[in-house]
Parts: sequence; structure tokens; C-alpha cells
Amino acid sequence: MGRSHLIISTGVTLSLLELANQEINLPIVAVVTISSLLPDIDEPNSLLVRRSIPPCILRILRILLIGVAVSVQILGSGFTPWNTIVSCMIGVVSFISARSMKNLVILLIGIALLLVGETHLWSGIAGSTLIVCSLAPHRGITHSIYGVIGWATILSLLPNTYSPSLWLGGGLSYLTHLLCDMITNHGIRPLPPFNIRFRLNLMGTGTLRGSVVEKICIGLTFILVWFAFLREINWNTLF
Repeated sequence: MGRSHLIISTGVTLSLLELANQEINLPIVAVVTISSLLPDIDEPNSLLVRRSIPPCILRILRILLIGVAVSVQILGSGFTPWNTIVSCMIGVVSFISARSMKNLVILLIGIALLLVGETHLWSGIAGSTLIVCSLAPHRGITHSIYGVIGWATILSLLPNTYSPSLWLGGGLSYLTHLLCDMITNHGIRPLPPFNIRFRLNLMGTGTLRGSVVEKICIGLTFILVWFAFLREINWNTLF
């Protein structure tokens, strides 16, 4: 549903901002677009993660891990058998699945940002977020009210923000993603750890009914976009 989330959340959010006479510019469009996919950062196979971590990065990381394992084995010969144990553990990690490897990349990036965050607050916040997302189950905390509030709060605190549209758009796009997930057979848990699940069960991913519901939602989104941005255009003057 990655592309559907991108189209629906971005289209609905920008349309509502336009109808509410809120400012819309390139940075706001960028934030709205990213926010439409952000809840799925805890899913290694999501559109956002696939685009952010291409296969070449995974291959490079596997090669580096194998190189580290060989180096530990050779350079740590004076610490036998511990060098062999450590090198074998590193070697095993280099052969984990692509899904797990993506989680590892997210975790490593988060740790790196957290270390930098000792002197840069926003790097620390981003690093902590990535670490939590790499360890959290899919549709966990990122698919909750906490995720919406946290993301909108971060955007509202950014320096030199252009207008309230930045955090309004980001928060609304994030929330729209969750509303889309709420109509699936899996649903969402808006207030973990409380076992309250919102699920309308109107569609299932990969099913015919799911495909039909997706197309209907996308069609309604295009109608809303037309109503917000195009209905007042005098088409006769364009031809």
C-alpha cells in the first residue's frame, strides 16, 4: 500500500490545507510527502525504507561485515578461541535476511545520529527515533496516537518554520496514513500497550476487494484534489 499511502495522504492533506487557506510551498509539500510514508519506517520492506536503503547499501554492508570477521580472526589470533567466536558471530550477521539487514542499517544510522546528538539536539532526537523504530514491531508505536503527536511536535519545534502549515500538514498526513491502515483487516492499535484495536476490515492487502477499495480511495482523493485546486479555474480561457 506504499504508493496508495503516498497518493491518498499527500493528496488529502494538501487539499485540506488549500481549503483551509493555509500556506503551501515546496518545504511543506516535501514534509507532507515524507509524512505520508513515515509511519511505515518500522517496516523494512516499506516504500520509504526501500527507497532510502537501496540493495547496493546492503551488499556493501555484508562485504564490510565479512571483512571485519576476517580481520578479527587474523588480528585477534592471540586471543584464541575468542577471536574465532567473535568472527563467527559477525560472519553469521553478514548472512541474515535482507529484511533484518535493513533493520540493522536503520539501527546503525540511529546509533550514529545519537552519538552526534550529544552536541546536536535534533540529531539525537532523530537517532533515538530510528533506534526505536528498528526495534519496534510493525504497526506498533509508529501507528499510534503517540506517533502522530510526536511527529507534529517535532515539526512545530523546528527552527525557522515557514508557517503552522508545516506541522499541521505533517501531522495530518501522518494521521491520514493511520486512517487508511484502520480500514484494513489488520487495523491499528492507537494507544499501545492498551490492547485497543481500530479495524474496519474493509480490505486485505493482495486481495481483489482490497484492490477495489484502494482504487476507490485513490479516486475519491483525486476528486478532492480537483475540488480544492482546480474547480475555480476557468477552463474556457485556457483553450
